[in-house]
Amino acid sequence: MDREVRSNLLLFRFIFVLLLSLAVGRLQPFGLSPPFAAAVGAGCGLLAVGFEIRVRHLHLKQLIGAAIGLLSGALCGLLFLAGFHDRSSSGLLTILIPMITAYTGAAIGLVKSESWQWKGQAPDKASSAAIPKVLDTSVIIDGRIADIAESGFLEGGFLIPQFVLRELQMVADSADSARRNRGRRGLDIVQRLQKMPRVTVELISDDPQNAHEVDLKLLEVAKIRGARVVTNDFNLNKVAQVHGVEVLNINELANALKPVVLPGESMRVFILKEGKEYNQGVAYLDDGTMVVVDNARRHISKTIDIAVTSVLQTTAGKMIFGKYDERHGDRAAAASTSAAASVSSAKEMAPPVG
Repeated sequence: MDREVRSNLLLFRFIFVLLLSLAVGRLQPFGLSPPFAAAVGAGCGLLAVGFEIRVRHLHLKQLIGAAIGLLSGALCGLLFLAGFHDRSSSGLLTILIPMITAYTGAAIGLVKSESWQWKGQAPDKASSAAIPKVLDTSVIIDGRIADIAESGFLEGGFLIPQFVLRELQMVADSADSARRNRGRRGLDIVQRLQKMPRVTVELISDDPQNAHEVDLKLLEVAKIRGARVVTNDFNLNKVAQVHGVEVLNINELANALKPVVLPGESMRVFILKEGKEYNQGVAYLDDGTMVVVDNARRHISKTIDIAVTSVLQTTAGKMIFGKYDERHGDRAAAASTSAAASVSSAKEMAPPVG
């Protein structure tokens, strides 16, 4: 919901409360004085507005369940009155009994609606697509969320609060060129997600006033909506665990998808730079995993075969330690040189053609 729609809605609510207050003040029910009657009307209007705000956050199943329960309860109350009609107290019973039965039916329908299952629909607990996902600023700017959604591994409804879009706009308008490019990339990712057929992107106007920081607002929105937070922010992940909000961390997914190597296995790497310790070389796999190789300092800018000695898993990712066997490398180099010499000798000994 944009700012113009929100302003119009506030104006509509104000006019509704004002008209209800004037109408009740003029009618003066139950013999109330005009000022007191107007105050009662205004109070009823505010209660109706509060009810409307609360109902807007309900899921479709909850609304349908409450409506069915309300109608069923009211019908039962009217049938009860038809069977036990007492004229001496018909005025009071005609109002009280349908209200009580309608309220009871609406409450039961609202609670039991969560256990309903549409035809052909899997239960909510078995389908992660049924749970909405709130995207934070960092994961939008990161961009990998679009690739994951496009591959079909993450589908369903994405919720993007307006305050997240405002933060992206502020980053995109930054004087610093690096921040400006990051903000524009985030806005491009939002447009890319909106064009995907597998996912639905909803821009929501939820803006909790009891939280001032963006991260805390995200957690409050997730609580209200019953959603998960998608992020790659390590600190937000920890805070969400404290608040009891489920988080999908893109970095944790990336770590889980890294290739598994075991000590003793061999692998081929490109030595990029010198390591911190003596005679060490450092290489990187395609997914960014660092490989520290002993006895590889003099092989910088070369591709060599190493033997994995250990694997270290940290919160920041995975590190692989390996060792280059110089004797094996020398034997391989000698064999390569010998093969090249044999080919050259064979060419020299071959008779001329023609």
